[in-house]
Amino acid sequence: MMYDYYRLAPLFTEDGVYRIPDVNIEQVGREQIRAGSERLKGQWDYFVQTTHPGTIQLQGDTAVGRAYVSELIRLRDGSSYLNYAVFHDRYQRTEGGWKFAERVFEVRYLDTTPLAGSAPQAADAKAQAQNDPTSSPK
Repeated sequence: MMYDYYRLAPLFTEDGVYRIPDVNIEQVGREQIRAGSERLKGQWDYFVQTTHPGTIQLQGDTAVGRAYVSELIRLRDGSSYLNYAVFHDRYQRTEGGWKFAERVFEVRYLDTTPLAGSAPQAADAKAQAQNDPTSSPK
């Protein structure tokens, strides 16, 4: 959500994997994870993801866990998505702290009904254009 892909990638181990099986995405390694996430950004009008705590089970220097997610997404092509999903995670303790070894995104509910709202900056820009006497009529 912060569009900071250079900060996102190091959350994974060097050979970490991010998967979204529903849309056949598999990114292996930090560079693929960073680049793949950055590519997605280019498709979004807006993206809001809320992650809710789940469970973590420690097993020495590894762990497994899950987190619950809700997302609101509108793509630049006008399509919209509201989903509820689960992250299935494997973690690895490293010298740099705990990292994702694998993160799998499983959608449990999907609604593609057009979203009625807009991103605040998009709404502000539209309002400014409508109130600008120098702008041409829409």
